[in-house]
Amino acid sequence: MPDYQKTLEDVLLTVSKPSRYIGGEINAVRKDRHACRLSVALAFPDTYEVGMSHLGIQILYEILNGQDEIVAERCFTPWPDMEGQMRRHGIPLHTLESGTPLHDFDMVGFSLQYELSFTNVLTMLDLGGIPLRCKDRRDGDPIVIAGGPCCFNPAPMSAFMDAFVIGEGEEVIMEIAAAMIREKGRGNGRDLVLAALADIEGVYVPSVHKPGRKIGKRIIADLNAWTGPVKPLTPLMKTIHDRVVLEVARGCTRGCRFCQAGMVWRPVRERHPALLQDMADAMLAATGQEELSLLSLSSGDYSCIETLLPALMNRYYAQRIALGLPSLRVETLSSSLIEAIKRVRKTSFTLAPEAGTQRLRNSINKGNTEEDLLKTSALVFEAGWRAVKLYFMIGLPGEEAEDLEGIASLAHKVLRTSKNRGQVTVSLSTFVPKPHTPFQWQRQIGLEEIFEKQSFFKSRLRHRNIQIKWNDARMSLLEGLFSRGDESLGPLIETAYRLGCRFDGWSDQFRNDHWENAIAQLGIEPAAFLCERPAETPFPWDHIDCGLDRQFLLEEAQKAHNETLTADCRLDGCYQCGVCDHIDIRPVRAEEEAAGAPTPAAESATREKASLSTD
Repeated sequence: MPDYQKTLEDVLLTVSKPSRYIGGEINAVRKDRHACRLSVALAFPDTYEVGMSHLGIQILYEILNGQDEIVAERCFTPWPDMEGQMRRHGIPLHTLESGTPLHDFDMVGFSLQYELSFTNVLTMLDLGGIPLRCKDRRDGDPIVIAGGPCCFNPAPMSAFMDAFVIGEGEEVIMEIAAAMIREKGRGNGRDLVLAALADIEGVYVPSVHKPGRKIGKRIIADLNAWTGPVKPLTPLMKTIHDRVVLEVARGCTRGCRFCQAGMVWRPVRERHPALLQDMADAMLAATGQEELSLLSLSSGDYSCIETLLPALMNRYYAQRIALGLPSLRVETLSSSLIEAIKRVRKTSFTLAPEAGTQRLRNSINKGNTEEDLLKTSALVFEAGWRAVKLYFMIGLPGEEAEDLEGIASLAHKVLRTSKNRGQVTVSLSTFVPKPHTPFQWQRQIGLEEIFEKQSFFKSRLRHRNIQIKWNDARMSLLEGLFSRGDESLGPLIETAYRLGCRFDGWSDQFRNDHWENAIAQLGIEPAAFLCERPAETPFPWDHIDCGLDRQFLLEEAQKAHNETLTADCRLDGCYQCGVCDHIDIRPVRAEEEAAGAPTPAAESATREKASLSTD
């Protein structure tokens, strides 16, 4: 038992939601850390409720703990009240499973899902007894690694991360583990360990890699070979997504020009429907959950969706298992799909038209029509739903006054499809240019413009059945700053952290005054990062190769200017974006695979793939 255990028990009586910090969940893995050759702390820089809702940490947890020689444990950012108590009583940040401080692990792996979690990373390092900056770490300190979408521009966090994983983690995490076990067995220090990691495809080590060397992303060619998590952890408290998550596909080639996920996670790879049913059976049996959510970037595009949904409904109808889908493209929803979903408890219904006019939807390559949206919303309300949420963006390249009016008009028209008895929530996010997208050269609108647009919607959407939601505009600007930032922003992150910034993605915790103070102290000009960039501009992420040709992105940017659509390559043939080699890496459609060889059973597929070789 850790020497701070009794103090910790007393502290838990004084903080909000103490169940965040106790562990003991169903399917949690407990191992003797000292009997294993490698110890890994999986660190998620947000609250327990958010981190436990993320599929990636559950996948890696099961893969790593599936190896006898490895122990993987979890850690999340403590809420400010808990952080204060930990500092006051000298309690280090530790893992849920064994209470081991972060500094006692061989490796600490962070999941960087959102730029506004960066100060939380520093909170966890500091509380865990790990030097913040890579240059200050010595032999005996953990190797600190990051993965996730923010790693496609690693520059802002490169001072704090020893290594970054670019792309998908299932295969590369085992290669990293094998290299660390091998180097640890040889008695090598961190410099040699980092050199070994730098030799692994998809791993970027800032201290080792020379300028100009390209780092390619890792891609799982066959998603059917990876079926985890078979036994997801079941939290003992309510989380953000309190359900079983079934990943039906990965990647998207719809080609929305603002969407980083749709660009960097290409190509589309779908799972076999029979395997998905086996996975769902295993996860529901292992957890006792009462809701099953289908996950992908566009679940309605899954090629076997018309047969999979009824099959799942028939399978779980007697158990009253609800089926949920994330935000959907309106043109992919049919009456049969809606009927399948509504057979059991109704879940929320979210649609994402993104822009208010056909002209702007064509420009961003979101070709759905107003007719599609109104037809779908009518079906939804007729099927018994009382509320619909609509996602739009403001500040898109080429946006004009008519596009804002179009959003307001669409919201009222959708409400009318409910005969004015439904509830419509209009969610407005500010466009943030992201790396590796056709819009990476575009400007981000400033605070004054954001406030003007928000004021417009306040006046145009005054209806008791229409609700408007948006994020703090200052948070959007900070996200944009780090999305396209460089190494010079590392000191800004550290300064803001030392001033007290935590949970910057939470509106009730966001301290814009601290960020303004830090920006002023360091003389940083945010406008230099938020402005439009010439086509020939070198970017801080140019050495990160997500597979897309730069020329393809430039051509798509020109198509946006011309308001021209690019068809989905799954339906209209290859347009040479650069990702596929059409041998190993290619689109995989479940309807084409369903007639082929049988897929591995859910219990065995991942176990067979996740083998550890330290030779």
